[in-house]
Amino acid sequence: MKLSWWKFSYFLVAYLMVPKQAFAMHIMEGFLPIEWAIFWWVISIPFIVLGLRSIRKTVEANPETKMILGLSGAFAFVLSALKIPSVTGSCSHPTGVGLGTVLFGPLAMSVIGTVVLLFQSLLLAHGGLTTLGANAFSMAIVGPFIVYFVFKGAQKIGLSFSLAVFFAAMLGDLGTYVVTSVQLALAFPSEVGGFAASFTKFAGIFALTQIPLAISEGILTVIVMNFLKKYNISELKALRVFSAKEAH
Repeated sequence: MKLSWWKFSYFLVAYLMVPKQAFAMHIMEGFLPIEWAIFWWVISIPFIVLGLRSIRKTVEANPETKMILGLSGAFAFVLSALKIPSVTGSCSHPTGVGLGTVLFGPLAMSVIGTVVLLFQSLLLAHGGLTTLGANAFSMAIVGPFIVYFVFKGAQKIGLSFSLAVFFAAMLGDLGTYVVTSVQLALAFPSEVGGFAASFTKFAGIFALTQIPLAISEGILTVIVMNFLKKYNISELKALRVFSAKEAH
């Protein structure tokens, strides 16, 4: 019996989204000790509050950007939901935060990323509610700030728009996995070697898969951004995505 393409696609996506009990970029529900879960929540909440203010100001000043704001959330949701099996027995995934950060800034992305993680924990059992603060801090807060500073720095030294977007999205992805490794190492230091040994173990679990994924995410983000640059140039100028030289 011939299997239609849409059935194959459905089963492929379902397989990629099945929650794994191994180490993953989203820390699963109940995995962190309660004190660490609370700690990361406390640190993340101020960024989310500031992010809500940032989004409100942007939407009030430029109502036409609402659709692109939704696109940024959808982009992050789809990419970060695709869990790619790793040769180490874990799984990794892109983060998708580069696009929204370049468009709206890191504070706005802290809200978008947290909402994405919330829906994934509720709908896909990907991550969890108790670990949402930790996952938000790594993917929705630190990742976007890395993206922002790399993007602005690349523009300042004269790199092309596409290269600036590529390096920002790629390094933001890698930065997220490094922070997740730090979070796990802090919560579960090794009996021999302490934090350093534990960090090396957790980082090594992700590294083989995450590096090519980060490169792929950088390329995909450039493709989407260039599409927006072609068809939504007025909105991008309103969001001040371009440097003064590129805006003309």
